[in-house]
Amino acid sequence: MIRAQIQRDQAGNIVFFGLTGHADAGPYGSDIVCAAVSAVAIGAVNGIEQIAKVKPLVTMDAEAGGHLECRLPADLTVDQAKTAQVILANLALSLESIVADYADYVTLKYKVEA
Repeated sequence: MIRAQIQRDQAGNIVFFGLTGHADAGPYGSDIVCAAVSAVAIGAVNGIEQIAKVKPLVTMDAEAGGHLECRLPADLTVDQAKTAQVILANLALSLESIVADYADYVTLKYKVEA
């Protein structure tokens, strides 16, 4: 099962997302759930870097997969923050859609920073 987490700050801005696990919804290389989650997550990281012009703090397991974390740095300009929030809101909507169709393989939890 893929466990997705999205974390917001006290103002409601998304500051972090993390993914762990494997969907195991099909054979390796043919798992459409894994492919969907991977595509939207990597797309979000790439969008943050290329469109928002922000270097997020990213950790991942490049060899075995099943682990990706992305945290926005605190020192964003207003424009960078706005753009990053649009990209991350789209990620959240995409993950919610995947969970709605494939709840046996993906969970999504929201958390607010203390």
